[in-house]
Order: sequence, then structure tokens, then C-alpha cells
Amino acid sequence: MSNKHNVAPSSSHSKFITRRRVLFALSVVAVAGSGALILAPSPLEAEEVVVYKDPSCECCDGWARHMRQNGFSVVVNSVDDMTPIKRELGVPDAVESCHTANVGGYLVEGHVPADDIKRMLAQRPDIKGLAVPGMPMSAPGMDSPDREPFTVLAFDAEGMTRVFASY
Repeated sequence: MSNKHNVAPSSSHSKFITRRRVLFALSVVAVAGSGALILAPSPLEAEEVVVYKDPSCECCDGWARHMRQNGFSVVVNSVDDMTPIKRELGVPDAVESCHTANVGGYLVEGHVPADDIKRMLAQRPDIKGLAVPGMPMSAPGMDSPDREPFTVLAFDAEGMTRVFASY
């Protein structure tokens, strides 16, 4: 038997082809049984970020763009008064920022980096959410060349906080 390199296939090469054919056949059977195996979203894709923000806040739009660039699906809701939203969702006063989001059953307050949200969703800690209080210039979405250190806080339903990440 000839191939483009004029090398006869070895017995291990034959096993590889057989194994590949078996795996292919199994995948065809699995797909035929349930198209969801191919179409099922990854855990990240399944998590939609729902953001509440002031209509004129450009840094909030920057954060939503940061989230999209990091693989999240983002829905933005512009509201004229954020206070009732924050109260209804239970955002503690001490961690408030310019926008509030829901993702995977957690709250995200302010300019939290996407990697920290991914880590939270992977670890599923017993917290209410993550926050970057205020509006640090170097946080995602702020788009400032100034490098200002900031901290991502995890907070619980009682408003207790702990450091989740520092930048």
C-alpha cells in the first residue's frame, strides 16, 4: 500500500485508524441520539450577564464591552434611577458602584474583571456576589491609562466583605 510519503503503515498506525473509526462511529451514534451533545453551550456561554446602568454612563458600556470580549453574553438595561434596583437586589451600601449585574445567580457590582467572575462561577462560593466599590481608574471599562490599585470584594447577604482579588 502506498501513501504520499511512500511509507507502509505500521501496525500502531492501523490501530489508530481503527480507534478513530470507532470514535467517529460512537460520536455519530451519540449525535443521532441527542443533538444537544453538539449544541449544548459551555458553562460560560450558558451564563448571561444582565446589567443595570444609567443610560449616560459610558464606563458601564465599557465594562459590558469587556465582558463580551471575554466570552459573556451581555444584556444591558438602562434605568434612570439605580437606587431602587440596588435596594431590591440587596447591594450593600459599602460596595456600591455605578452599575449592577446579575450572572449565574450572583450579583456583580461595578467594574469587576471578567476573570474574577469566571473564577466565581467555576468555584461557586457561598457569597451573594463580587464588587469593585467606587470607580477605580484601572478597572475594566474605565479605559484610563492611570494605574490605580483596586480590590475585588466578595460580599454576603449581610453585607460582610472579604478580599477576592487585588490588582
